Amino acid sequence: MAAALGEEAPDNEDYYGLLNVRREASQEELKAAYRRLCMLYHPDKHRDPELKTQAERLFNLVHQAYEVLSDPQTRAIYDIYGRRGLEMEGWEVVERKRTAAEIREEFERLQREREERRLQQRTNPKGTISVGIDATDLFDRYDEEYEDVPGSSFPQIEINKMHISQSIEAPLTSTDTAILSGNLSTQNGNGGGSINLALRRVTSAKGWGELEFGAGDLHGPLFGLKIFRNLTPRCFITTNCALQFSSRGVRPGLTTVLARNLDKNTMGYLQWRWGIQSAMNTSIVRDTKTSHFTVAMQLGIPHSFMMVSYQHKFQDEDQTRVKGSLKAGFFGTIVEYGAERKISRHSVLGATVSVGVPQGVSLKIKLNRASQTYFFPVHLTDQLLPSAVFYATVGPLVVYFAMHRLVIKPYLRAQKERELEKQRESTASDILQKKQEAEAAVRLMQESVRRIIEAEEAKMGKDDDIIYLFYKFGEKKEQCKGVVSSFPLLMKCIIVAAAHVVGEPHYGSAPVEAIHHSCDFLGNAGLIVVNAWYGKFVNDNSRKNEKVKVIDVTVPLQCLVKDSKLILTEASKAGLPGFYDPCVGEEKSLKVLYQFRGVLHQVMSADNEALRIPKQSHRIDADG
Repeated sequence: MAAALGEEAPDNEDYYGLLNVRREASQEELKAAYRRLCMLYHPDKHRDPELKTQAERLFNLVHQAYEVLSDPQTRAIYDIYGRRGLEMEGWEVVERKRTAAEIREEFERLQREREERRLQQRTNPKGTISVGIDATDLFDRYDEEYEDVPGSSFPQIEINKMHISQSIEAPLTSTDTAILSGNLSTQNGNGGGSINLALRRVTSAKGWGELEFGAGDLHGPLFGLKIFRNLTPRCFITTNCALQFSSRGVRPGLTTVLARNLDKNTMGYLQWRWGIQSAMNTSIVRDTKTSHFTVAMQLGIPHSFMMVSYQHKFQDEDQTRVKGSLKAGFFGTIVEYGAERKISRHSVLGATVSVGVPQGVSLKIKLNRASQTYFFPVHLTDQLLPSAVFYATVGPLVVYFAMHRLVIKPYLRAQKERELEKQRESTASDILQKKQEAEAAVRLMQESVRRIIEAEEAKMGKDDDIIYLFYKFGEKKEQCKGVVSSFPLLMKCIIVAAAHVVGEPHYGSAPVEAIHHSCDFLGNAGLIVVNAWYGKFVNDNSRKNEKVKVIDVTVPLQCLVKDSKLILTEASKAGLPGFYDPCVGEEKSLKVLYQFRGVLHQVMSADNEALRIPKQSHRIDADG
């Protein structure tokens, strides 16, 4: 249901960012942030008619944010579904609940009819296209057989089989679904097809049942029944009964699968198949965030085998995976290895090399595009030839990296630009409004910022007092500056306290009251934001052709300084007062150059990264 809300226009209003509070903020933190912004934006503080109008609009926006977040019920709705959740019709008849879970339950009840209407329109199409290619002439070629054949100098590569399957789902009600599927197959000039219709009903939270009817030219009519049932929270069973009618009579079949969760990431399966290709199979599958491991054993007619496979999942942006497997049985032995990688938002490309006895060497290329699968098995040789294994391994890698550099990356870059341009166009009016609000907020902040800067500057100068004390007792002033700037804060406190008590720099005789007074005095040294920028920065040479898109946020940040501290929460800074998004859909950062205790500091943080200044690590090295 939350996903359904996400399909609508984006919700750009971040109430937490507007108030500059954590999502876990207490009522006291909300109230303090609200009062501070009310003092800044209160219309009665501005006499200019234009500023007064702008202040009223911003004041109302801050008041709306506080009203939503200060009420536990509306805050729970906003946290789950955003502002659109609050705008949904029907809340006036909903009984007020106390917990977020109950709020979610009531909201889902209001959404149920809407979701059912959307469900009626979904078909969830799935399809597979498989094209088998015979390329054995590349490696198993005998030239003497082709000496008198025209055009025999080129290896013959041909398509020897093809398979196409497609299915769609048609939800009838919230519990009933119709599934229509069909397939066509051809191999070496002979082929056929079939069509199937299945009706599935969810009987309860623990299970469902499915009736299947099918017909085709290769096989006669088919009637089947499938039942799924959760036996316990960790165990389920699936049973599939089928009757296949043909010219040879009725061929019954029964397949039963029993599965159990062995632990959080591990499943155990036990399968029994009777009738067509009777067999018993057991397997253990372990799937974690970084790996997928399977071990299986089957005893049956005509095939019995043992199989072990492992897949490693890299935690990179492209979701790269490498895999390998070993399968041995009555049919021979097969070793497979390969990799797959995400090449676009909805596409995954994979390649697998299969080396076996007596199967030979094959290369299998697979492309998953959304719910469609394209499969290309290329049979290279019937023998175990090292050259075939080498080219099957190296060839796809060379082609992939060349295609990725020359085709895929330029295509993705152009696609991203198109999406960003589309997003900019759709949000242009909203961004313009946000920009106007930000500019209005900056104008309203000017007087407050002037007072904040004066207060911060009044706190500065204590290092100069200590330098003067050293200078008074015979030290050179230029030498004092370097020495004093390196003193720890506690030492500075003691020096000033001692000077107040005994009239000279003495470390051991200052009373506790004087030390505390000096620590407070020095600990509140001024924080002045010299410059601050927000937006897209280009620091990488590989992106030097990209345009820098930043806005000046010096005034809004200085306005957030309190007691010589600036604290920003983990939220997009575009929602802060005086901010707006200068580059919609692109990665943004905040760069701040500030002065603390007379020393320049600089820091750059990501858009959604929490920031707390001042910090010693931000200090700019004078020698640099």
